[in-house]
Amino acid sequence: MSENPFVYSMDNKRYHTLNYHNRMLFGEKIYKAVIDCGFTCPNIDGTKGTGGCIFCDGGSGYFTHGGIEVVSQLEYEKMRFSKSYGKNQRFIAYFQANTNTYAPVDVLKENFFKAMKFDGVCGLSIGTRADCISDDVLALLKEISQQTYLTVELGMQSCHNSTIELINRCCTVKEFEEGYYRLKNAGIRTCLHIINGLPKESDEMMIKTAENVAKLHPDAVKLQMLHVIRGTKLEKMYLADDFGLISREEYIDIIVRQLEVLPADIVIERITGDGDKSKLIAPMWSADKIAVLGGIDKKLAELDTWQGRLYNK
Repeated sequence: MSENPFVYSMDNKRYHTLNYHNRMLFGEKIYKAVIDCGFTCPNIDGTKGTGGCIFCDGGSGYFTHGGIEVVSQLEYEKMRFSKSYGKNQRFIAYFQANTNTYAPVDVLKENFFKAMKFDGVCGLSIGTRADCISDDVLALLKEISQQTYLTVELGMQSCHNSTIELINRCCTVKEFEEGYYRLKNAGIRTCLHIINGLPKESDEMMIKTAENVAKLHPDAVKLQMLHVIRGTKLEKMYLADDFGLISREEYIDIIVRQLEVLPADIVIERITGDGDKSKLIAPMWSADKIAVLGGIDKKLAELDTWQGRLYNK
C-alpha cells in the first residue's frame, strides 16, 4: 500500500471530498441546513407525468421540517447544529424537497433571499430538475450566484434513456443535458446526482453514466445507492422480484470504478446515501454508512488507485 497520491486531499481520502472542498474554500467545516418549501414537481402534478419517479417518497425531503416558513426551518436547523457542534457554525441552506425552481419566480426569490440573509448562512444549494430552468429562473440564479456561494443540484440519475423511461423520470437525456448546459454556460456551480443499482442496469451501464458525467464535467457530483422505500412504486417492483439489488461489495467496486473515470477536480459531495431508516426496505446494508465509506477507502488503497486515474479528456 503506497502513500496517498491524490492531490485534493488532506487525509487518507483518494477522492475529492466535500469536506476538503469546503475547508479549502471557507477555511472550516460547513454544514447543510435542509429546507422544504412545499413545492411540487412537473412529474407529480401532471404537467409531464404523475406519481413521480418510481423511487420518490414525498419529494425526497428527508430530515426536513416542512409546513413552516423558511426562516423558522433555518432557526430549527441552527439550533440543531448548536447542540451537536457548538455555536457559530456556518452552513449552506439546502432547498432539498421536490423541485425547487418549479414555482413563480417571485416566490422563489422571496424564499431564496430570506435564506441568504439568515445569520450563519454562507451559501445556497438548490435541488431541482434540468427541465425546470426557465429564462426567468436562470436570471434569478445568476443574480444569486453573484451575491453568495450557489450550487444548483440536478437529478441526472442515469445517462440511459431506457432507464429514464423505466423509472418514470419524464425528462430525457437530451432535455437533461440542455438544462445542464444552460447552467454551465451561465457560470453557475452545478452538482449532478446519479444513482447506482437502478432496475435493469448492468455494472457497465453504471460506469457509462460516470463516463458521461466526466464528459459533462460538472463542478460536483453525488453518488448513491438506490434505496427501496416503503410506499413507493419501487417497493412493489422489488417485492414482485422485478429486479435485484447489488450487494455492498458490488456497490463499493462500482464506486471505485466510477471514481477512476471522473476528473479529479470534480467534488464528490456524496458517495453513499441517507434513506429514511424507518421506511427503508432494502438494501439494509446501505444504512451502515461507516462500513460503506470504510470499504471504499480500503478498496482504493488496496488497488492503489484514486479519483481520475483513468480519466481521459
